[in-house]
Amino acid sequence: MRDGNVVVIGGGYAGVRLAKRLDATANVTLVDRKEVFFHRIASLRAGVRPEWTGTPFIPYDRLLRHGRLVVGKAVRIDPVGREVVLAAGERLPYDVLVIATGADYPEPARFSGGTAEEAARVFGQHQRKIAGAEHVLIVGGGPSGVELGAEIRLARPDARVTLAHSGPELLTSTGSARAGRRARAWLESHGVEVRLDSFMSPGNDFATYRDSRGGVLAADLSFWATGTTPNTLWLRLAGHGDWLNGSGHVKVDSMLRVVGRPDVFAVGDVNDVGELKVTPAALAQAETAAHNIGAYLRSPGRHGKRSRSYRAVHRTPLIVPFGPSDGVTVLPVPGGETAVLGPRTTTMAKAKTLMTPFMRRQLGYTAA
Repeated sequence: MRDGNVVVIGGGYAGVRLAKRLDATANVTLVDRKEVFFHRIASLRAGVRPEWTGTPFIPYDRLLRHGRLVVGKAVRIDPVGREVVLAAGERLPYDVLVIATGADYPEPARFSGGTAEEAARVFGQHQRKIAGAEHVLIVGGGPSGVELGAEIRLARPDARVTLAHSGPELLTSTGSARAGRRARAWLESHGVEVRLDSFMSPGNDFATYRDSRGGVLAADLSFWATGTTPNTLWLRLAGHGDWLNGSGHVKVDSMLRVVGRPDVFAVGDVNDVGELKVTPAALAQAETAAHNIGAYLRSPGRHGKRSRSYRAVHRTPLIVPFGPSDGVTVLPVPGGETAVLGPRTTTMAKAKTLMTPFMRRQLGYTAA
């Protein structure tokens, strides 16, 4: 006999891990607007190289042995009747609800359209635009901006590529100035123009961009890698704005429960846990939430006694590929210091495969 009905809204990294962990003990329903898992880590390369177009899409059909996938859009939550209402009208009863709707990323790290075929066509459009561009501008010098700049440079060695960043150095989120210097050195040695302390905005004329000093830059293609937005507008529209903080993230307590809602959890990029929004953190949150949900379902009324508090991941390895065979890895070491590792470690850990074999195994497929 299973412990209860768990509805997970969102089939990203955190949602998939949590649904898989609870599949053997609860009646799990995974709700996602997409028909396939979107491996976002592979999306930057897929938006540049045609041979990678299909790589980010992994079917959900082998993820759950006992639970089920519902392709649809959640539009309302009834916390009194304990139901999730989908756009098509279907109502999903729950004993525990998990909000794992993630965040919206700028293109090309985005699933566009409603099907894998539509998203693949958008990737193809990016690839053709990059192949024909004379000057590509990337705005944002964090991990995504640096990675995209390297991918475009390697695919288009003859094009002009500019990376503009508002800060004084690249990769500040890694906490390592050395990593930022290494990234800048790689980009500049490969002919990428790096502009630091450069706030960019669209110019007055088509295909022009203006910096904070009034300078105008012309580029026929641009990508903005300047951050993400939590996918919580639907919650606000559904009347649950009080569940959100000022930035639109879901407010959670130390056990990853929505504040004031012991039967509703939020995991991954969507919540307000103060840590870097990276995949290892999302997976760690899913593990803690799965344990706490199991405790809640087995012991109603004694949830707090058996639950675990989530410990925010403030120091986690950060891997930034520069194409498939180079990059930088920032590895925390005891004492609060960091080690900066180079191409060999980065290639083995992420750059070559972009963790695709790992995610395929997570969804029940072979690594290849």
